[in-house]
Amino acid sequence: MRSVEDQLIKVTAAAVAPRPVRVAISEAQGLLCAEDVITERPLPGFDQAAIDGYAVRSVDVSAAGTDVRDEEGELIDLTLPVVGEVVAGSRQPIRLQPRQTVRVDTGAPLPTLADAVLPLDFTDGGTARVKVFEPVRSGDYVRRVGDDVQPGDVAVRAGTIIGAAQVGLLAAVGQDKVLVHPRPRLSVISIGGELIDIDRTPGPGQVYDVNSYALAAAARDAGADVNRVGIVSADPRRLRDVVEGQLVRSEVVVIAGAVGGWASEQVREALDGLGELEVDRVAMHPGSVQGFGRLGRDEVPTFLLPSNPVSALVVFEVMVRPLIRIALGRRQPMRRIVNARTITPISSMPGRKGYLRAQLLRDETSGDYLVQPLGNGNGGSSHLLATLAEANSLIVVEPDDTDFRTGDEVRVAFLAQRG
Repeated sequence: MRSVEDQLIKVTAAAVAPRPVRVAISEAQGLLCAEDVITERPLPGFDQAAIDGYAVRSVDVSAAGTDVRDEEGELIDLTLPVVGEVVAGSRQPIRLQPRQTVRVDTGAPLPTLADAVLPLDFTDGGTARVKVFEPVRSGDYVRRVGDDVQPGDVAVRAGTIIGAAQVGLLAAVGQDKVLVHPRPRLSVISIGGELIDIDRTPGPGQVYDVNSYALAAAARDAGADVNRVGIVSADPRRLRDVVEGQLVRSEVVVIAGAVGGWASEQVREALDGLGELEVDRVAMHPGSVQGFGRLGRDEVPTFLLPSNPVSALVVFEVMVRPLIRIALGRRQPMRRIVNARTITPISSMPGRKGYLRAQLLRDETSGDYLVQPLGNGNGGSSHLLATLAEANSLIVVEPDDTDFRTGDEVRVAFLAQRG
């Protein structure tokens, strides 16, 4: 058998990232930035109020909160006349004179000569005249030009995954498009004479097409742009026509139900001459029998997966997902792996790398990871799809490690996190 590691080297070597494309920032979320985005304008673009209040010269309110007395020795309040109001979006310039104030909203441009904003809580909230109870220093509660970003700064660096914050920053600096690594296009095909689509009622010996739906969902989760072709006849001529059509529009092709039994012979006949394609036994469980090659003029990575949905999904997780992540430009294509203590005994098939469905938990006292295998805990029952649906992780067992007692430490790979 070929080792999992050797098969992965072969698979990932075929990964080709699509050429970067420039897209609207509204379409860039989740993609990898392919350029350093250099800003051409400062952010903020003008001095603005950071809070609702009164724009002032700080020197005019420096005595607020201290004992200020009149000529007769009586305590007096510091008051300033309110000579106007500036709202956010105002384009009318206002010049502040000494010992005056202007009411401002958050985000409003600061009047000329004003160097601070008095929060409402520092005043009595007056409209014609305002009493000032506390002083402010120059720059207090003001967003200065370029405080966030200066012209020439890098707003978003190449290699950054574009999320909500990055989209917001690109919008803030006036960048409507950005160069990204696009999602690789992936086509999913199911073959098998026993398959029917889920809008029909199964007859004797028929089963629903699970694989095209499940694998398409897994591919979307990995970041691919998916075309679910669905069920295709295993007739060599028909299958070849469909596969050739997908090879010209895809960066990856996945064919489920294409290894083992009579169907595999049909598939080999259909794809003969399209390129290099090997069906191997890989030392893993489930999903040891699988195929991989590069087909068509563009040598498109093409996977042949088992008909068993659990085996197909595990092979996808181990082999196909890393290739997609590399094509997306991700530096770390593999799932995060942690060490966890077993809650119950575990056994795995000797001589094969096991991927056992499990629930990963956290010890509330120690914070250590704990893991509970699902199913019978020995890597069997690979047909039980319900246990995979319950799993949030896979216990990864090396070929020479077959038995673990309760409390032993094992390696566990995260699957999709639950909300």
